[in-house]
Amino acid sequence: MFDIQPFIDYLKYEKRASVHTVTAYQHDLEQFFEYVKNNLGLDDVSNITAADIRTWIITLLEDNEHTARTVNRKLSSLKAFYRHAMKIGEAHSNPMLQIHSPKFQKKLPEYVEYTDMQKLFHDIEFGKDFDGVRDQLILEMFYATGIRLSELLGIKKKDIDYFNQNIKVLGKRNKERIIPFGNKLGNLLTSYMEYYEKIDVEDKENNYIFVAANGKRLYPKAIYRIVRKYLDVVTTIDKRSPHVIRHTFATHMLNNGADLNAIKEILGHSSLAATQVYTHNSMEQLKSIYEQAHPRA
Repeated sequence: MFDIQPFIDYLKYEKRASVHTVTAYQHDLEQFFEYVKNNLGLDDVSNITAADIRTWIITLLEDNEHTARTVNRKLSSLKAFYRHAMKIGEAHSNPMLQIHSPKFQKKLPEYVEYTDMQKLFHDIEFGKDFDGVRDQLILEMFYATGIRLSELLGIKKKDIDYFNQNIKVLGKRNKERIIPFGNKLGNLLTSYMEYYEKIDVEDKENNYIFVAANGKRLYPKAIYRIVRKYLDVVTTIDKRSPHVIRHTFATHMLNNGADLNAIKEILGHSSLAATQVYTHNSMEQLKSIYEQAHPRA
């Protein structure tokens, strides 16, 4: 029988991986082991070969629902599992050493145009009730700081320093970082907290600031719906999610002359390579300007 629980526990308690990461790894592994059991008749990790894994890869790629990118993510889960299985003696060989990930063409990060973001904050009526002010704050927070969805949901009252105008967030691998913010976000935070103090917050011990009107902490799907609702009004790009606003923050910062290393620190990237992808968007903008302006372009 396949037992992935020791690996899941390792991710949770030793690696301190996020709930989202643990869930994704668990889903990938359960899918793989269900496939080898039902289609290849295997029920022992040690009996799985590289050829079996390649068969699974081909099956996934033949399914139109799986791109090379999603297959690579699943293979990353499997690689991590086998490294751990070898370490604890559950597997005697690592077939993943013979597996090459499918190649895929990297897509540039989608982002919302500057004029569309201006429409979002200047032309849309958010409402003056709790939900309206909160929704506006959520969008402003994403755009003003470039934080991730999980980081936004983790913000507590004590994490906001109004005097120095910065927010402490808990990023990937439980790394804390301090992000500055300007007057617009500061004023909106102050307005929102006036509403917040009047409701009966369910989790009084932690005081997470992003809650529903009934005091319950917001969940990721609710944030997705809020972001999608407002972005639908101002843009037609395919992806209209919290992460797209993160891309938008980085692209607009770079286009306005911000240092790449500074953007890296604000975003919480572990390496500059992850941040450099935004220079491609900047170059695309320069090419567009050149083609429109140069008489011989």
